[in-house]
Amino acid sequence: MLRQRLTVFGIAIALSASGCGEQAPVVTPATSAEGLWIGTTSTNRTLTAAVLDDGTSYFFYSVSANPNQIAGVLQGLGASDKGSFTSSNTKDFGIGIAVLNTTISATYAARQFLNGSFTDSGAGTVTFTSAYNTAYDTTPGVAGLAGVYTGQAGSSGGAQTANVTAATDGTFTGTEQNGCTFTGKTTARTRGNVFDQSVTFGGAPCFFAGSTFQGIAYFDTVTRRLYTAAPNSPRTDAAIFFGTKIL
Repeated sequence: MLRQRLTVFGIAIALSASGCGEQAPVVTPATSAEGLWIGTTSTNRTLTAAVLDDGTSYFFYSVSANPNQIAGVLQGLGASDKGSFTSSNTKDFGIGIAVLNTTISATYAARQFLNGSFTDSGAGTVTFTSAYNTAYDTTPGVAGLAGVYTGQAGSSGGAQTANVTAATDGTFTGTEQNGCTFTGKTTARTRGNVFDQSVTFGGAPCFFAGSTFQGIAYFDTVTRRLYTAAPNSPRTDAAIFFGTKIL
């Protein structure tokens, strides 16, 4: 995870939003690490993370000293217990790099901070600190995601530019630089400012030709940046996308 030779990142889509569409208050359990988190690591990388109500977590991390370029995502199932958040089955999906087994050990105060460490099977331990992002406390509607996004799509096989067009009903279409096309749909979760997504890739030259993945996405309305990640079922690879809303 967070290794030194990380490349540009990305892939297919799903969307979430902070302030998009209809909003409703969300009550985060006082005993849980659930929420959106923004932070940094000891290797000078920016973190944008989501811990869902079922304990599943997605930690997007940037290239070192460059928050404008995502390098990968850590995804797994964790557990919150009296101020401790742990996960023993997290995977580190680095762009252009084979997946690594990772563990997470952290402490938290609900809706305040989430601090701890990631330990990769082959890259050692990296510590991190993060603060709660109150954007989680609203529930967006898929209509607010409609628009055009441009960014970079990638996986363990590398990265390339990609464009995505999202409709008001949550459906989307996309094209990668090599001609790969994909389609999918986003749906609002019952809790929090994060969307579930399903994405299906076309045939060759798609890296994941004919496959359908499930994942999540988060859209930051302040930066207009979209973060998405969708692991395959055996969790040996993942489709990731980091892009900016341009229309």
